[in-house]
Order: sequence, then structure tokens, then C-alpha cells
Amino acid sequence: MTPTLDLPQLYSYGHELEMTDDKVGLLRDSSDAADDMEELRRRFAEEGYLYMRGYLDRDQVLDARASLTSRLAETGILDPAFPHIEAVCKPGSGYVFKPEITNNNEAIQNLLYAGRLTDFYTRFFGEPIRHYDFTWLRAIGPGKGTNPHCDLPYMGRGTHRHMTCWLPYGDISFELGGLMVLEGSHKRMDLLENYVYRDVDSYCENKPKEAAKAKEGAWSFTGTLSHNPPAIRNKFGSRWLTTEYRAGDFLTFGMFLVHASLDNRSDNRLRISSDSRYQRASEPIDERWIGLNPPGHSTAGKRGRIC
Repeated sequence: MTPTLDLPQLYSYGHELEMTDDKVGLLRDSSDAADDMEELRRRFAEEGYLYMRGYLDRDQVLDARASLTSRLAETGILDPAFPHIEAVCKPGSGYVFKPEITNNNEAIQNLLYAGRLTDFYTRFFGEPIRHYDFTWLRAIGPGKGTNPHCDLPYMGRGTHRHMTCWLPYGDISFELGGLMVLEGSHKRMDLLENYVYRDVDSYCENKPKEAAKAKEGAWSFTGTLSHNPPAIRNKFGSRWLTTEYRAGDFLTFGMFLVHASLDNRSDNRLRISSDSRYQRASEPIDERWIGLNPPGHSTAGKRGRIC
């Protein structure tokens, strides 16, 4: 096969992706059907994701970015020689997981949990919705991205029909490294069934090593599907799909879609994004992610069983 046109060499989790048109491609932009929920539901069922380019107000997203970078600056992560809005990080910043900087952050709360975004999910689900109270905020420095996984092992104690919204706070080039999804993987239960229904916070009470890890808040199963994006692509036989994102875009997908991220190959910039989750209000919700101080993956979220 010939190399994929107009795409540079891409990297994920330290691996070069195979850049042929049967192995890498671009996400389908579904913003053309933004007001046609029936068509969006059809595409979601078929493709496992919806990429909504420019759906959100760009200025609102950039205002939210400013609220985040000002808080990141206060933590000492950013290089003070540059305006904080540029998100230039100090050397060695690496992976920064800072969900707490979304708390009591009006700009973030209004963007994610009110207005145009929640209206989208209400119309898509066709009934009242609710969202998780926990927001996954990530600032990824130069280096490896996120390895391939599905979301269900981390949040599968309620409905399995909830959806993730991945939202970039700023423009994300291929060099900065955005999210990528494995085409059609949500339909491959022949390859996923023994993996996707496992719970990262479940442990065997009758296995001393697992019980000891749980008491420390650690995992015996991390939820990772693979550390090798090219190899998992070969196993599924489909394509990694990604794009260059702009502030105002979002990508939404279900719990069974394999996804990962490109590596951040910039010299000194953070890639800032969030994951938020939405579901039908009528369906059960995972108790780990609701309330003023959700237990999450702490010891309070662990669930013992006899194996």
C-alpha cells in the first residue's frame, strides 16, 4: 500500500505508526449532520464515534483554556518566561493529571455541563441526561501519549451506554498529538469480551497480593489493552483514525471503542484536554464518579470478590 497522503509520520506510545492508507486515516467530520440526530445516531452505531468539528464556540473554549493555564501556572508547571495561555511547560513536566483545577471553575463548568454541549447529548439520547461529577483534566507534556484502551473498565458499574466527550483546549497539531480511535473496534467483541468487562477497581479478596494492592489504592488490572499501538492495529485489522484538532471541536465515543493518543513531539508545550461523561438520567450511574468528592479509583472505590 502507498503512504497515506498529506500526513506526516505519526507516533503513539513511543512507536512509529505504519503510515499506509489501510492502517492510518482521518476522522470523519460529522458536523455536517449536527442538526440531524437520526443520522448522527446511525453514524455513531456504525463508526463508534462522532467528530464534531467547530461545534462549540471557539472563544468560549479559549476562555476556558485561559482559566486552566492560569491555574497550571500557579502550580509551577509552566515556564514563567512565556504567557501562561501558551502552555509552555518546564522541562520534564510529562503527564499532568489535574482534575482538581476544574473544580469551582465557572468557565469549565459552563462549557462542559451547560449550554451547547449538554444540549447536544440531550438531543442525541432523546431524553433527559446527567453527567459524571468528575472531570478528567489532562495536560500532556512532550513524550508518550496514552496507550490503547477502552473506557468501560474504568467506569462500568452503571449503564454501559454512556458516552465520553474528549475536548481539546486549543488547537492541536499532529506534532502536539491528539486523540486517535481504532476504526470499527467497538464491534469486535470477539477480541474485546475478555478484556472490556473487567473492572480496574475489582480485586480478589482471596488472593493476598491483589488484596494488599487494593488496600493501598493500587490496581491489579490497569485497564490497558496494549502498549503497542501498531501491534493492536494489526490484531484488529483496521485503521487508526485521528486529525488535527481546533478549539471548538469535540470527539465523542462509547465505552467499547478502542482509543489512544499520539505522542506529544513538541519541544515544550502542553497538550490540554478533558474527558467528561454523559448518559441518560433514567439509567444507573457508576457511583465512583458522582457526588461532591467522588471516590473514583481510591480505596473507597474498590470492590472485593471471591475469585
